[in-house]
Amino acid sequence: MHFVLLSLDLYHCMPGPEISVRKNLPGMKPAPENRAVFRFYEELNDFLPSGQRKKDNLYSFNGNPSVKDAIEAQNVPHTEVDLILVNGNPVDFGYKLRGGDRVSVYPVFESLDIGPVKGNKVKPLRETKFILDVHLGKLAKLLRMTGFDTLYRNNLEDKEIIALALAQNRIILTRDRGILKNSVVRKGYYIRSQKPEEQLKEVISRFQLHSSIKFLSRCIACNDKIEKVEKKNIAQKLKPATSKYFNRFFRCTGCGRIYWEGSHYDRMMNYYDNLKSNLKA
Repeated sequence: MHFVLLSLDLYHCMPGPEISVRKNLPGMKPAPENRAVFRFYEELNDFLPSGQRKKDNLYSFNGNPSVKDAIEAQNVPHTEVDLILVNGNPVDFGYKLRGGDRVSVYPVFESLDIGPVKGNKVKPLRETKFILDVHLGKLAKLLRMTGFDTLYRNNLEDKEIIALALAQNRIILTRDRGILKNSVVRKGYYIRSQKPEEQLKEVISRFQLHSSIKFLSRCIACNDKIEKVEKKNIAQKLKPATSKYFNRFFRCTGCGRIYWEGSHYDRMMNYYDNLKSNLKA
């Protein structure tokens, strides 16, 4: 199937009515027969070339591709989409595109209830269980530190990430938009920032997780929950200086890692205070 994407502004500048005189020669792909107008809103424009952002764009196609295929042919992963309107009516990803359609594509709404008008069968991306690709190890630690269930291993392949996301109802966070275009992926988000601290703020803001933060409630190493433990029950595992100066301890329910309120705790609390201030700004 052959797709061509043109700017609508360029199309309007063409003089006179458009008349197709092209003849299909042997070996040539057929000229596109149909056209539809697409408009992407808000952060979906991040995936478009600068000249096609925040404006109507003419999309040319043959046959009747699904609107999902047409959206992803324009480099927008379907996991970023929450609402599609065709000629003002909500449709799902399986809608077959027709010549003359006007398509409006919206990102995930986090503060508005659009249930009555949504055509897609996918639930909004409001779960707080994540799985991260191999490039987001530092973000994984920060998400765990703020209390979010975050699965990460640096040896997972894309197919494994997708399988785990589906089996455990996790949202895929990635810097690779290709994985989000896989047709079986249901929940995912493309991380825009390249800095871990900014990535954390981006995720919290994107999924409206401000009130769900439970700082230092999960193990940064393995992701299991942390619980308070009596000093006497772990005394044999403590170094003499640690045992002498500290009395409050916590232990991971998974890997058994022990935490206490030392200088590292003060640094993390300072980080948390700064995070809260930046999220309010």
